[in-house]
Amino acid sequence: MPPVPDANIRAASSDLESEPVVLSRLDQAAFRRRSAELIEVYLTAMNYPADLAGARSALWEEHSHRAGFSCVVATEGDRITGLAYGYHGAPGQWWYAEVRRGVRSAADEQLADFFELTELHVHPDWQGRGLGEALLRALASDRPEERILLSTPEGENRAWRLYRRLGFTDVLRNYRFTGDPRPFGVLGRNLPLPPPAALPTGSE
Repeated sequence: MPPVPDANIRAASSDLESEPVVLSRLDQAAFRRRSAELIEVYLTAMNYPADLAGARSALWEEHSHRAGFSCVVATEGDRITGLAYGYHGAPGQWWYAEVRRGVRSAADEQLADFFELTELHVHPDWQGRGLGEALLRALASDRPEERILLSTPEGENRAWRLYRRLGFTDVLRNYRFTGDPRPFGVLGRNLPLPPPAALPTGSE
């Protein structure tokens, strides 16, 4: 994906002088090189403590070596404002094993050929402007897999509204992953994603 401004991302009305947001892909080497910046966005978006950075860095580096890895970032000038990454889901991966445990008899159908959306995060300064959807669409474009799957904490929020709007349906609800007491929803849909809805004339 060449670096291009995304016209679907809504600029803040009070920030018309700002540089355009650009979406671009990072290859595995660039992803690892900029992991500290990416993890900072993740920690800020999730309101997690900074001391999680070391563990995330090691995990994300391991993810970057997996088959089918892809990462899309949004930048405004030199600043990363959002990121999305994932890879081809396969046996032997922790998330695959956890979801298979939950779906049981439906595992073959749900997990036969899928792309795992591992992380999708937008810096709080840029939330609510369509950036999450733009990142997800860019990441999911031209994928060879039949389906895309993800997990997200339960609760009404922007992430759930985005996934529902794009047609993601329930695979598991109120599911507990090993080592995490929070309830999660596992969602999925067939690829490709539906085309974006046209904005009404005059909308911001």
